[in-house]
Order: sequence, then C-alpha cells, then structure tokens
Amino acid sequence: MLRDLDVSDGTRVLEIGTGTGWNAGLLAHRLGSGNVVSVEIDEAVTGRARGALLRAGLHPRAVHGDGGDGWPDGAPYDRVMVTAGVRAASPRWLEQSRPGAVILAPWGTHYSDQDALVRLTVEEDGSASGPFLRMVEFMKLRDQRLDWNRFREHVPDFPGDADVSLTTVALPDLGDRYEPARFVMGLCVPGCAHVVNRSDSGTAKAWFFDLTSRSWAATVFRKGEPGATVYQSGPRRLWDEVEAALRWWAGRGEPGHTRFGLTVTAEGQRVWLDDPADSWAI
Repeated sequence: MLRDLDVSDGTRVLEIGTGTGWNAGLLAHRLGSGNVVSVEIDEAVTGRARGALLRAGLHPRAVHGDGGDGWPDGAPYDRVMVTAGVRAASPRWLEQSRPGAVILAPWGTHYSDQDALVRLTVEEDGSASGPFLRMVEFMKLRDQRLDWNRFREHVPDFPGDADVSLTTVALPDLGDRYEPARFVMGLCVPGCAHVVNRSDSGTAKAWFFDLTSRSWAATVFRKGEPGATVYQSGPRRLWDEVEAALRWWAGRGEPGHTRFGLTVTAEGQRVWLDDPADSWAI
C-alpha cells in the first residue's frame, strides 16, 4: 500500500487508523514527522502508538479522533491513506486534499467482508476517481460496520410464506473470499448483505438481506444435487437480482476487479467498468 501511495520528498500525508503506529512511523521516517498526521478512534490505541513512536525517535502527529472527519488542522494533504475498510469514502477526506492528491482506501459493499484497494485521484472540482488495484480485507471503520442484528426480524419463521423456485446456479458461482464474483455481486446488487451458512452434512444456505426493507432470499445447496432450492420473500426479489448480475458479469467476460473503478462526489459514490463515464450509483 505504501508503494501504491507513491510519496516523494515533501509529500504531506493523512493516515486514517493509527493502530500500532508502525505505518505512521514508516511514513515519518521517509517524509519527516512534520509531514504525517495519523488519526485513531480508540484512545488507548492512540496512546500506545504515541509511546512506540516516541521510543523509535519519531514524532508524527498521532491524533485521537474519528478518522471519518479527517484532521482539518493539517490540511491540505497530498495523500490520504486509509487503513480500515470503508463502505463510503468520507467527503471530509476529499475536502482536505489538494487537487491531484491521492486517496488510497480498502473499499467494499455490505454484501460481504471483502474490500478492494482503490486509488482515487482528487480532481479540481472536488470529486475523486480511480481504479481498484487488488482484493484485500480490513477491519471496518467503526461507524460503517454492518450490524447483523438488524436482520433478526427478516425471517421470523423459515421458510414461512416465501416463494419457492429452483436454480442451476452452484454455490461456487457466487465466489469465495477474495474472488471477483463476490465483489462484483456487491457492486451489481446494491443495498444487500450476503452470508453463507454451512453444515457438517454438506448443506449450505446462502442468505441475502435487503438493507432498507424486510425482503430476503435464501438458496439451499445440498451435496450431490445438481440444482438448489430458492426461497424469496418481500417486494425485492434478491435472488433474481443475483442471477441477473451473474448473467451480466458472464456476458462481459467475467471481468476482474481491476477493470472496475470508483468515483466519489459530494452527491455520493458511483462505480464503473472500464469507463468512468459509464457508471452507476452504489
């Protein structure tokens, strides 16, 4: 990530997530302590990082605060490096960056725990855009973590009155950890959380929950059976959306994450495939 950040003498860096202080220390050693600000939300963690940095003879500014707010006192920055997974890039990071600055962040959707490292370049109009570089997985920014308890009332009695159908989609088609299929599903089925429960008997149940309504879907895969049983409930047909997204992806040659990118503006976030001008809201 530090190579992707591409710093040079005089570069001023804002780091989101101090952790142990190791990354801030490397940046301070390379750029000088006065050019590095690191923000950490956990006060105890901030204190330990400060102590470790002092013992190493390094003095970047380690701030206890919410990284989503950035640190306006040190702005404008040439680089923003985020060391926590995000589901929405903070507009504060853009506001506190110079035109031409780079924002490097692990970004993903609530569809899964996956993140993809995105490298955004800040434009003169205050927007930022850039490609995804590779798959990663980070602890999520605290105020952007998914609370799974919100889905407790979605399925009071399984399968209840859910509509039942069959599918030829296999569980591996949905993608595994770090695989592009799972990442692309998150881009193409927005506002959806997904998890797979597996049993010792070889049965797996893939769940899909709508983030704004009580719509849900569950697909049951049984070992040795060619098809799977689909249950869908609520106005949003989540499994139908997943199948449509898989067809869309296959029709374009199953592009990997590096062909996708992200654009962030004051109005929100948009993702794109190959061309930033051809984007959709996420």
